[in-house]
Amino acid sequence: MGVFLADSNEFDVVIVGAGFSGVYQLIRLREEGFKVHLLEASGGLGGIWQWNCYPGARVDTHCEIYQFSRKELWSGWRWKERFPGWSEMRAYFDYVGEKLDLLKDVSLNCRLSKARFNENTDSWGLEVDTGSAMSAKFIVICTGFASKPFIPKLDGMGLFEGDAHHTALWPQDGLDLKGKRVAVIGTGASGIQVAQEAALVSKQLTVFQRTPNMYLPMGQKDYGPKENERMKEELPGRFKRRGECFGGFDFDFIPTSGADVSDVEREETYEKLWQAGGFNFWLGTYHDVFTDEKVNRTAYEFWKKKTRERIKDKDLAEKLAPTEPPHPYAVKRPSLEQWYFDIFNYENTELVSLRDEPIVEMTKSGIVTSEREYEFDIVVFATGFDAVTGGLTSIDIADTDGNTLGERWSDGVKTHLGLATSKFPNMLMGYGPQAPTGFCNGPSSAEYQGECIIELLLYIRDKKFSRFETEESFENIWREKIAEIADQTLFPKADSWYMGANIPGKKKEMLMYPGGLPKYLEEFRHCAAHQFEGFKCS
Repeated sequence: MGVFLADSNEFDVVIVGAGFSGVYQLIRLREEGFKVHLLEASGGLGGIWQWNCYPGARVDTHCEIYQFSRKELWSGWRWKERFPGWSEMRAYFDYVGEKLDLLKDVSLNCRLSKARFNENTDSWGLEVDTGSAMSAKFIVICTGFASKPFIPKLDGMGLFEGDAHHTALWPQDGLDLKGKRVAVIGTGASGIQVAQEAALVSKQLTVFQRTPNMYLPMGQKDYGPKENERMKEELPGRFKRRGECFGGFDFDFIPTSGADVSDVEREETYEKLWQAGGFNFWLGTYHDVFTDEKVNRTAYEFWKKKTRERIKDKDLAEKLAPTEPPHPYAVKRPSLEQWYFDIFNYENTELVSLRDEPIVEMTKSGIVTSEREYEFDIVVFATGFDAVTGGLTSIDIADTDGNTLGERWSDGVKTHLGLATSKFPNMLMGYGPQAPTGFCNGPSSAEYQGECIIELLLYIRDKKFSRFETEESFENIWREKIAEIADQTLFPKADSWYMGANIPGKKKEMLMYPGGLPKYLEEFRHCAAHQFEGFKCS
């Protein structure tokens, strides 16, 4: 659907964004009898998987739990890989949409451009970029934490005559890297995924690295009928386990301190986690890896050893896995690699450290650094996102005083439980700031926090309230609680997107709830048990 095609333009709830969070809201709100509609800027369901179609793009969570937990969905679906690629994720969301007949309540290629609250009707007036208008009693913003790409401003960017694309804005019909001179700027998840693929086919690959990334082995596997049948037997238990684990995965931290075991036992444990692949070495390790610097250093030393074994050149090994860590281990979300470190043994691949050799400008033929000029056919900006808040603040949503969300949060994010913010009545957020979000498996967060949203809306409907709004005093309490938890960890010691530190001028603060999914759910249950304290309802 390219235009708004609903039978009516008045709704109980309008959802913005069709990733896991938005789709879950649509499913559940329909089941609860709400008149609901979803707006999606792309051409299909799937959120980031409609935008991320660059070479090598794939998930960083094993497929067993990177899906909806509804039996009617998983019982009829078969995965091809342990860590699915973007095309398989699109196919999965197409399957979900068809299975549950979701598209009748969705407007695709339809971006929310403006939202204003009507004090007289206690409802939102919404405008979309197709020119249509509608109203909603409530809006639920599910734009996710990685929906606003960040592209650094480089002198001469407009002069480059080759192809230049951010990974999140990749051409939908693809871009052939074969035989080309390719630059990849950035070494986060998308950067290494593109680099891995480009190294296999390009004439020359140059990777521009600012900070070494502590990548973990993906442990990719093909899944056939046997693996899928085994999976289906295990899924009920795996799904139940998610709500009990810090990151919403089906595994959790080891309760033992990494300082209380012998060096031999610790090494054996690390090796077992390493061989398991995925995030096991991140969120399945000793519980104090994020709080104890000495334990954290043991994890880094193991990672460094395993990584350096794969790099022939000693100078490159020092740049990719330095003797002294650039920041504590894993306080930035690790990316999963398959053969990334191996590409630096290829003749066609080189690494440029931006710490030693910063970019000066772009020219019509390539990139000039402080040391030399490089000629490229393709420049890939794998430079990340204005994460967590960017997708929200980029929408023209004004509060009851006429201030935008960006203006409201100029001195720092304020929410109550990561669900709502004061002076924005009847507006809820899913998978956004000050919630588990980036510390959590996406589908787990979508479903568990999604049920919190559903419970609040049912409470408001059952009590026949027409309006709710958060109290600023509770927002201050929640913000202080997040800061207190974060300060007990090593996370503030890194300039990560967790802290908003990857965007020039953005306030450095912990943008997500770092206490883990189970504790977050405890906080919500306490709130609900006390008549949703912190929410003024009328």
